[in-house]
Amino acid sequence: MPPSDLDTELTAERNHLAASRAALRRMRDRAQALFSTGSEVAGDPYSAESLGRTLSRRVAELADDPTTPLFFGRLDITDTNYYVGRRHVTDDVGEPMVLDWRAPLSRSFYRASARDPQGVSTRRRFGFVHGELTSFEDEHLDRGEELGTGSRILTAEIERPRVGPMRDIVATIQPEQDELVRAELSDSICVQGAPGTGKTAVGLHRAAYLLYLHRERLRRSGVLVVGPNSAFLSYISAVLPALGEVEVQQATVDDLVAHAPVRATDSPVAALVKHDPRMAEVLRAALWGRLAKPTEPIMVSDGSYRWRIDPEPLRRIVDEAGREGLPYALGRERVRARVVGLLQRQSEYRTGNSPGEAWLRKMSKVAPVREFLDATWPAMTPEALVVGVLSDPSVAGDLLTEPEREALRWTKPPKTPKSAKFSAADLVLLDEASGLLERRQSFGHVVVDEAQDLSPMQARAIARRSEHGSVTLLGDLAQGTAPWAASRWQDTLAHLGKPDAAVVPLTVGFRVPAAVVALANRLLPALGVNVPEAVSLRRDGDLSMVPVAEPAGLSAATLVEVTAALEHEGSVAVIAADAAVDDLHRHLAAAGVQTATPADVDSPARVTVVPATIVKGLEYDHVIVAEPADIVAAEPRGLHRLYVVLTRAVSRLSVVHAKPLPDALEGRSFS
Repeated sequence: MPPSDLDTELTAERNHLAASRAALRRMRDRAQALFSTGSEVAGDPYSAESLGRTLSRRVAELADDPTTPLFFGRLDITDTNYYVGRRHVTDDVGEPMVLDWRAPLSRSFYRASARDPQGVSTRRRFGFVHGELTSFEDEHLDRGEELGTGSRILTAEIERPRVGPMRDIVATIQPEQDELVRAELSDSICVQGAPGTGKTAVGLHRAAYLLYLHRERLRRSGVLVVGPNSAFLSYISAVLPALGEVEVQQATVDDLVAHAPVRATDSPVAALVKHDPRMAEVLRAALWGRLAKPTEPIMVSDGSYRWRIDPEPLRRIVDEAGREGLPYALGRERVRARVVGLLQRQSEYRTGNSPGEAWLRKMSKVAPVREFLDATWPAMTPEALVVGVLSDPSVAGDLLTEPEREALRWTKPPKTPKSAKFSAADLVLLDEASGLLERRQSFGHVVVDEAQDLSPMQARAIARRSEHGSVTLLGDLAQGTAPWAASRWQDTLAHLGKPDAAVVPLTVGFRVPAAVVALANRLLPALGVNVPEAVSLRRDGDLSMVPVAEPAGLSAATLVEVTAALEHEGSVAVIAADAAVDDLHRHLAAAGVQTATPADVDSPARVTVVPATIVKGLEYDHVIVAEPADIVAAEPRGLHRLYVVLTRAVSRLSVVHAKPLPDALEGRSFS
């Protein structure tokens, strides 16, 4: 276009942006007004409360962030312009001014190409700076013109510095990512994503897409996002609200199984055994082994009547309930109800009257019925079951070896289940026991990130919460750092109860520069997993190896790298072995450098000092890795941890080391 036409076009687009923001503000004002008067139009207190929750949610969904583009693209289809943005905006008569990125028509923004225009004549991308529209870029698909990865606006958005919480990627979703985002609700999928391929963003955006498409269904059943730690959840917490989704639950696996405070620690061997899937069968056998065959009749006094139930019908009741596959506590109540039913039939036969609810409640609690239940189907709590197994692991029989049983055995069993001190690994056993006793809430959809570190028992805990829903499993086998980390996705999917879920690889990275990816890829042969190497489309970025003559000079060299990094825009992370983090904090503070922790997502400090064990899933513009050898030596799967650490950089990576680098990182053979 001639410069004058460009200016005119840019002005028109800015006017549409201003008009769209004004329309969104009016939409929110109307929702706010309805919220303020909702109690006056509701017919009763329950309706008022329900309406209030709905309107409050609607007000929150319509919140506008002026620093975030309201729309980021435009589709020209048959002489009509459709703007694509983060949420649906209409004018005062209901005509769309911005289409939600999840709307069916918006799919063409991500999928249309020169080979398959899908009716799109022109696709326009907009460039923004702090919410202000500054540029646009056209692809004339009907003429065979397509920029692809050559789009300057797309590249600038991908490479924009990372400051604060994770942001959405609606403006940059690639076709292969869009296919996963728009997968059907009934489909469970596993994404094997190399570093920088956007697997976390894919999972979160799929949750947002499913909520858009199945809002009422998922509002009832719920959507759950499971992350590896609280720092990760803090980092991703702003993504879904930015897309207008404010009711998604987020939790770590530890949050899900937090049935008791953690007041004990396990030996590494005991923790491994407790996370082993055989423990599920041990608990099941210990629980159902408590059932006993009735040998005595039940005799119940009822005024001038006496009712009797012989052992044979009682045995049938217990046997039938046991075969029905019910949770243990529900089975116990089923037996109680059927015993009371037999008493009711005798009463109706003898008296000719049908007893009322009060009589049924009374019969369910009389001593002979209680004693029968306690003898044949004893009451049980999760704590009592787990305490019983850990106090006497011999109940495991041949399911565990003798050394494994001894590793589990409590040297000093508690006097009562209430006084027991449980370890973190015990909590997954408590959750398994709770699932044996009662059914848990099943979410409509569950997103699980960093899933390669799920133990079989943790996967079973998530399975109980997604029994009737679907799952999006996200992870990278090469980044498995837990002692029980998966080597095959099929094993984890089986424990999740989704053995038929498709495993889809994402290998093309948009986040980590090629030089950083190439360095990290040197570690892959030593990690013992069969995953394809990551490939990066980023040719920018910088990698520097900084050897230090003496270990005493490591902190000073790290400070030099931090000072240099602060000359660039964006976030800075110093990642080190956990034991070195406090010293680095003190050294940087003494030099006048303000630092934050990973949980401080709103901190004004640009420098974050991060323990290597919690860096998974996070990203920073400039990463300084302090002493890789110490990171590797700190844990059995230290090379996997180092692979994670190196791939957190989105622009620049500095590796500061006084000790020799690991052989695998140097490119030497590993044994």
